[in-house]
Amino acid sequence: MSKDIQQIGGALKAKRKEMNLSLKEIENATSIRSFYLEAIEEGTIMEHIATIYAQGFLKQYASFLQVDVDQLIKENPKIFEGREEKHEFSYGIGTLEVLGDKGGNVKWLPSLLWTILSMAILTLAWYTAKFLGIL
Repeated sequence: MSKDIQQIGGALKAKRKEMNLSLKEIENATSIRSFYLEAIEEGTIMEHIATIYAQGFLKQYASFLQVDVDQLIKENPKIFEGREEKHEFSYGIGTLEVLGDKGGNVKWLPSLLWTILSMAILTLAWYTAKFLGIL
């Protein structure tokens, strides 16, 4: 599997050099960091990021170089299969979402309180203006 990625990376590197482009120029054009572009060319991209991102970067890079992306994947169908994903986060203590909190959905209460306070201030201002003869 790694050998297939290295072959694809080598083909993309050869195409880039044929087009006389630097990694920095491609980084500017595709918004893919040159570190990842270099990892694609070396065949080590799967060691650095999740499979779905690696596949997206590979497709975008190949597309920029005007290489037939579908053909690359068709010729190497197993390069992204069978890889277990590493999750960089986990749910649990410290997350923003509190599961089972009965008061967690009372987002309308502060708005209601501010509305009532605003109405009271406006009403008090109107009565004061009427009493002083401004209105």
